[in-house]
Amino acid sequence: MDSIRIRGGKPLYGKIEISGAKNAALPLMVASLLTEETVTLHNLPHVADITMLINLLCQHGVKAHLNGEGNGNGNSNGRAVSLTAKEITNTVAPYEIVRKMRAGALVLGPLLAREGKAKVSLPGGCAIGTRPMNLHVDGLEAMGAKIEIEAGYMVAHAPEGLKGAEIRFDTVSVGATEDLLMAAALADGVTVLENAAREPEITDLIHLLQAMGADIKGEGTDRLVITGKEKLHGADYTVMPDRIETGTYAMAVGITGGKVELTNTRADLIEAVIEVMEEAGLTIERTEDGMIVSRDPETPIQGVDVQTQPYPGYPTDMQAQFMALMAASNGASMITETIFENRFMHVPELSRLGANINVHGRSAMVRGTKELAGAPVMATDLRASVSLVLAGLAASGETLINRVYHLDRGYERLEEKLAACGADIQRVQGEA
Repeated sequence: MDSIRIRGGKPLYGKIEISGAKNAALPLMVASLLTEETVTLHNLPHVADITMLINLLCQHGVKAHLNGEGNGNGNSNGRAVSLTAKEITNTVAPYEIVRKMRAGALVLGPLLAREGKAKVSLPGGCAIGTRPMNLHVDGLEAMGAKIEIEAGYMVAHAPEGLKGAEIRFDTVSVGATEDLLMAAALADGVTVLENAAREPEITDLIHLLQAMGADIKGEGTDRLVITGKEKLHGADYTVMPDRIETGTYAMAVGITGGKVELTNTRADLIEAVIEVMEEAGLTIERTEDGMIVSRDPETPIQGVDVQTQPYPGYPTDMQAQFMALMAASNGASMITETIFENRFMHVPELSRLGANINVHGRSAMVRGTKELAGAPVMATDLRASVSLVLAGLAASGETLINRVYHLDRGYERLEEKLAACGADIQRVQGEA
């Protein structure tokens, strides 16, 4: 099992190209199930979750063709993939795949809409807390589906097809919004989704569905109106930049000091994060192709309070990274997590590096220190793993991060990108 070794204390200078957004690419790939024609996606990141989802789609009968180094937006090295679901040969999404990647459960709505049946494994919990499927199930049942839970699977039938319905989510859910959006695109009649998620990844999915012929109104708002179509067609589409990767590398500059240009991205995707970083003492200069992030290594980071919220608030996927930044600050910060109930699993590992953090329920008090010191640590989930990388970049001595397969699920060539900007970081190959 691979590890990452970091010798910290080096400011970052240079340029980093941001990859396509994993969290956008996954539902875009699932949308290929809605049409017999080919959907080609450019700017896909080279990460493990993409590969796992391709495997899942292929076992449903999708023909996948990787087109190597795609250039969908003219300046990205992200690969392109063509997905053709001319015939759905299997409507079962097995536990063996779905348990490894929650996005696999998104096939429920599209399979049900296209084939009138689906058997999809419950994804279960994960290291950052449970993410129940009840909003997916309730919404699809409102559209006429019959769904039973049998031996850990959602067994769904809609022999007369899905019908338009008015659905209001009890809580904001990105996954449920994506699932029902796709199902509604092929449903008979008009579907209204109230209290829908507004994340940029949702808008990216809407734009692809519209390119495929779907009739969707209300993008960017919490009320989406979808008029179902009998059929959708193929499309050629470029995946949006990864806003979480963008924020992560900006935080890396904050914790080490230096100056790095982030390209192939957009500042408007992380306005809430930029506001907090600027308050903490980083300088953000917006450019046509992204932003330039800088901090004088001699100027300390200031403590700032943060509370995670659904978009457009501060994203939960940037909470762990910000905690690492605050651990190296000159001051104190209260970080409150409102999205997931168990997303402080990185705290004990950050503490091993010298961070001063006290957790009280869903809040963590972080008292900054300039004395972070390298130590062996263990990643517990995707965003927690990268928070340890950030802390290691600032820590004196050597940090060895184990279980980095979590990191590989969502960050493309992280060691290479950081090393190119002066970080002393390398992957240590483990035994097979």
